[in-house]
Amino acid sequence: MSRKAIIAAVVIAVAAGGAALVWHLNGQSSTTPALAADVKGANYVVTPDDMTMGNPKAKVVLIEYAAPRCPHCAHFAEETFPPLKKNYIDTGKVFYVFRVLPLAAADGVAEKLARCQPREKYFEFMDNLFRSQREWDDMYGVTDVRGGLLKQWQKFGKTEAEFEVCIADTKRDAIINQVAQDGVERYKLSSTPSLVINGVLTPDVAEYAPLAKALDAALAQK
Repeated sequence: MSRKAIIAAVVIAVAAGGAALVWHLNGQSSTTPALAADVKGANYVVTPDDMTMGNPKAKVVLIEYAAPRCPHCAHFAEETFPPLKKNYIDTGKVFYVFRVLPLAAADGVAEKLARCQPREKYFEFMDNLFRSQREWDDMYGVTDVRGGLLKQWQKFGKTEAEFEVCIADTKRDAIINQVAQDGVERYKLSSTPSLVINGVLTPDVAEYAPLAKALDAALAQK
């Protein structure tokens, strides 16, 4: 069962190791070049600010709303996403969009740190966060969330000074909040991971077999 999403307003701070971490969206990262133009369809718009993989002209657009702290999202990243990428994204059948739906302030901090990586490192860093949740996620009893996130940051050759600069930059707080708010209002999101196929929230497809079935059905439509 997915965890309920807690949608925060405007600016949120979380105490971590005695420090306050303020989260925002820093739009400089993705594993693909920025889209030349928005990708639009029924009930969705994908912009150059979105984190994407695959062919923007694919027949199916799959949007995942996830939270870095969510163990169900980590399971999706580890078990479902690899065959999804191999069989649908890499083959050009599906255009994949990743968005953060925060469960707590630390999810926003994690998203910010991922976006402060070089553009091509975004998904690699986010995947590392999912796989290392026990090292930084307070849901696993971690008391020094800041220190745990700093450790993940340093794995990618970054310094603590760069870490502080990244989390202190609040210029794009409104964007991460708007992404979450839009997801909740447009799709009635209440849990993570939530998967939207061609603009329609599709429940119970977090495992590969039902997701593949749903994607095949979407691909078969005219």
